[in-house]
Amino acid sequence: MSADVVLHPGESQESLLRRFQKMVQTSGILKEFRAHQRFMTKRDAYLLKAKNHARRNKRQAR
Repeated sequence: MSADVVLHPGESQESLLRRFQKMVQTSGILKEFRAHQRFMTKRDAYLLKAKNHARRNKRQAR
């Protein structure tokens, strides 16, 4: 994945930075990076996925 942004004519660097940050968030680069920071066994990944699923179902039931 790459997040390329080009400075438009007359655009400030602050708005360029805001566009870049928004692009990184919407593309999921940070989420993927955080997911791969540590080694996780298949069992741990399964338990985490089940925990998140239960939490999501609990929120939707309200």
